[in-house]
Amino acid sequence: MADETQILKNRLKELSSRAQNRGIYMYSDFLNMHEQAVLFDTVKYGYTLIGGFPEAERKIACFGDENDMGYPPSPPIVILCIEPLSAKFSDNLTHRDFLGSLTGLGIKRETLGDIIITDNKGYLFCLENIAPYIIDNLTKVRHTSVSCGICNKLPENILPEPTPKIIIVASLRADSVISAVYNISRSKSSALIDGEKVFINGRLTTNSSHPVKENDIVSVRSYGRFRFKEISGDTRKGRLRIICEIY
Repeated sequence: MADETQILKNRLKELSSRAQNRGIYMYSDFLNMHEQAVLFDTVKYGYTLIGGFPEAERKIACFGDENDMGYPPSPPIVILCIEPLSAKFSDNLTHRDFLGSLTGLGIKRETLGDIIITDNKGYLFCLENIAPYIIDNLTKVRHTSVSCGICNKLPENILPEPTPKIIIVASLRADSVISAVYNISRSKSSALIDGEKVFINGRLTTNSSHPVKENDIVSVRSYGRFRFKEISGDTRKGRLRIICEIY
């Protein structure tokens, strides 16, 4: 793991250096939350993260600034629509089904971004250089025959709206808020933080007492994500009543 992290650091530094020296945009593969945390610690400025839509979890790093380059970036991301040939005879397809079929073709995970599922269709964000291979070779998801093609943009209202939740916490410590949001014990939430499974605004957090602030987005592996929206008041016992949006 340490070797893989160092390889990633070297690659990110190289892309940043190339962008600065050549005056052209450079792009990484899709980065997961941990890899984004490595990016934050390795390259301090001169890049943006792009996933195809604001709430995307997997994103590519775009190295370069429009003010310096003189033209806007053109991220190498395309959207593929994967849908059953026959809705009547289709399995009930899940995120795992789509991802399993893609990786079963030998496609590397780092070429794939988020997958959004609606009406039994999968909308996949991927690097443009892998898109033709997917279109030509992805013919089945689970036991369901599918077609695959490029779509210019996501259908309207496809992204799920976050669910508001009011919770009561003793403090705004990360372990306290996570415990309340997911209804787990404080020791369990601390273990998740110690196990490097918690990210706040994309940055790895290993301190259970780290304060969560308004508009912070907290990602917890195997649980999901939520936004701490605001403090709505105090209880009679002096605890905090806060509003979170659960994705």
